[in-house]
Amino acid sequence: MPQGFDHSYARLGPAFSTPQAPDPVSAPQLLLWNQNLADTLGWSGDPQSDAAQLAALSGSTPLPDSHPIATVYAGHQFGQYNPQLGDGRATLIGEWLTPAGARFDIQLKGAGPTAYSRGGDGRSPIGPVIREYLVSEAMHTLGVPTTRALAAVATGEPVVRNQIEPGAILTRVASSHLRVGTVQYFAMTRGGDDVAALVNYVVDRHFNAAAEAGDQPAAVTLL
Repeated sequence: MPQGFDHSYARLGPAFSTPQAPDPVSAPQLLLWNQNLADTLGWSGDPQSDAAQLAALSGSTPLPDSHPIATVYAGHQFGQYNPQLGDGRATLIGEWLTPAGARFDIQLKGAGPTAYSRGGDGRSPIGPVIREYLVSEAMHTLGVPTTRALAAVATGEPVVRNQIEPGAILTRVASSHLRVGTVQYFAMTRGGDDVAALVNYVVDRHFNAAAEAGDQPAAVTLL
């Protein structure tokens, strides 16, 4: 089983995220497993042969040292600005630290409702999960920076959309899941100290070398 989770974003405080355990599923079945990415991450264990690992990647049991959260952000949806969106069907289980010292968010997409689901079920049909897995890995192979997919797991449970479809969960990997909408949310609804904390966090996590090379404020480093 993997070791080495950290939770630096959760430590920013309750304004930035909400504790959110994934909902267990009834009959998880592995659909796809990305061994090349697992090797890059230094991720031990194989859900193809390890039932405990499969249960963890389906959200049914917690990974060691994980601290699952859902994050809040703003953004545009259906052509309109929405001041609060957030992770409506994704749970960030932690920041995985690789043997090389890199940090990656590990997120379960389709793992059940969160504080930001707005009445939705928080689940994902199998089709979008397979599509995102294939497209993200194709983009990575083409050299396009993107999120990546570690695993796709069928839940064994139905998801109701336009019709009843089988459900699935994607294990999504990214350098982080921070986005423009994260900054928008705090700038528009919180302001002040929370914006400063977020900007400093972004610089420390993603632009640390540039920040250490000069004496400019964090916001200037982002420019």
